[in-house]
Amino acid sequence: MRLVSYTAVFDDSLNNKGEYTVTFPDVAGVVTDGNSFTEAIQNAQEALGLMLYDREELPKVTDQKTIEKANPDKLVTTIATDLDVIKNDVKEVSVKKNTRIPADLAKAAEEKGINFSAVLTEALKKELAKS
Repeated sequence: MRLVSYTAVFDDSLNNKGEYTVTFPDVAGVVTDGNSFTEAIQNAQEALGLMLYDREELPKVTDQKTIEKANPDKLVTTIATDLDVIKNDVKEVSVKKNTRIPADLAKAAEEKGINFSAVLTEALKKELAKS
């Protein structure tokens, strides 16, 4: 279980009362909404988790009182979500890529039962981590 908590701002000023837009000041890019407070909370948990589940480094948490002072006319509360649950719900999409490698290398790898897709995936992850 990887439980995280961030302060959320619930704003119903732009909509009809009872409809909420939800943002997380500490987590850029997370915006969701709900047609009721309960739905807004559920959507906020999911949106927060989807934004953070695959990050190694999480955003710094600002004190809730600071966020409350910056949003005096809005409802400010803490939202928690389990990043492991979100990660398990997310399905990775794989794509097929054709590539060319030296024939002798391919033969040697096949003889050892090496999974080409797994090796390429790991190599790409390492290469991308460098930049």
